[in-house]
Amino acid sequence: MERLKYIGLIAGCLLLVFGLFGQDPQKLISDGNKAYSDGLYTDAVSLYKQVTELGLESPELYYNLGNSYFKLNDFAHAILWYERAHRLDPGNEDINFNLNVANSKIADEIDPLPLLFYIRWYQGIVNLLPVNTWAVQMIIFFILTLACITLYFSSRRLILRKTGFWAGILFLLLTLFTLLFSISGYHKLRTLHEAIVFDPTITVKSSPDEKSIDLFVLHEGTKVQLLDKIGNWYEIRIANGSVGWLPTEALVEI
Repeated sequence: MERLKYIGLIAGCLLLVFGLFGQDPQKLISDGNKAYSDGLYTDAVSLYKQVTELGLESPELYYNLGNSYFKLNDFAHAILWYERAHRLDPGNEDINFNLNVANSKIADEIDPLPLLFYIRWYQGIVNLLPVNTWAVQMIIFFILTLACITLYFSSRRLILRKTGFWAGILFLLLTLFTLLFSISGYHKLRTLHEAIVFDPTITVKSSPDEKSIDLFVLHEGTKVQLLDKIGNWYEIRIANGSVGWLPTEALVEI
């Protein structure tokens, strides 16, 4: 849990923009890193959150926030920021490891519904890389496909035409696969609405009404999927498939 992600390069790219408004995200991050190293975790949280309030978004920044909250034994906030980091970089081993450690510290241990092997395989591939990385790879493979097509039609030598033909087919397939993974990752990022429970203990209701039937109890730090919203209530689903309703003030969206 001691390892920090230093993101001075990213912050430096935005230095000129934010500097116009009297804020220096690079210095805030540097001060946050120093505060963390000195064991001043509350100060580190404050400094990192100032960067997020400037609009800077990166998995490294969210990871650092999660680590700072973890050191304060605030596991709900730690999970929230680890989950936000995971959304931006789902294949990051450090983020996933620390997220699993934080989840082991909360009261609820919910076994997820089992997935068919090919769904697990597909999701595992999609989660290997961030959405932007899949998109960049798709563009590269598409350019290589066009280059192979050009080679096939412009070359007079049979060996080069064959090379262009078969390589073009290979790169076209890779283009289609990376496009599919990119679209899947983007769709998940934009359509999957999740939240973290921030009440120490709360009862999930059968309908959006305090007087409705009690279904089950959740504790602080548990992740839920948001299905619908009526008034000040969210319809939620937990990992084992159970569904119910919680008041909006008990949840913070990821």
